Amino acid sequence: MQLRPSTVEDIPAVLAFWKLAAEDTNRVGDDAAAVTALIARDPQALMLAVDGDEIVGSLIAGFDGWRCHLYRFAVRPDRRRQGIGKALLDAAESRFRDFGAHRADAMVLDDNALAHRAWAAGGYRAQPEWRRWVKGL
Repeated sequence: MQLRPSTVEDIPAVLAFWKLAAEDTNRVGDDAAAVTALIARDPQALMLAVDGDEIVGSLIAGFDGWRCHLYRFAVRPDRRRQGIGKALLDAAESRFRDFGAHRADAMVLDDNALAHRAWAAGGYRAQPEWRRWVKGL
């Protein structure tokens, strides 16, 4: 397995992978145009774990110049508990430290117990005093 940034050639496979391995796959914006824009803006942000030609994990490690955000953390269901998620998180955190950042955050669905365990294993803790506010544009 190797970790590498996604390329535009990976986009169809990334979108298919998210349908297989990611929670909440009906998000507005999870489409080829959005992923293309992400890669154009920050070519290192979408990290993939790849085994041969197969995507086995993904994590978006976005940095806006002030805060570090983690999105689309997913590992192929039949490859979980093999260190893939840890490798992705370690790489993301290293990326953030290189920027001089001090903290990373992740958005996790309240009812995604599997994700709660994965994030907790990575040393992340829920911050109950915060709630996300959203508005469609």
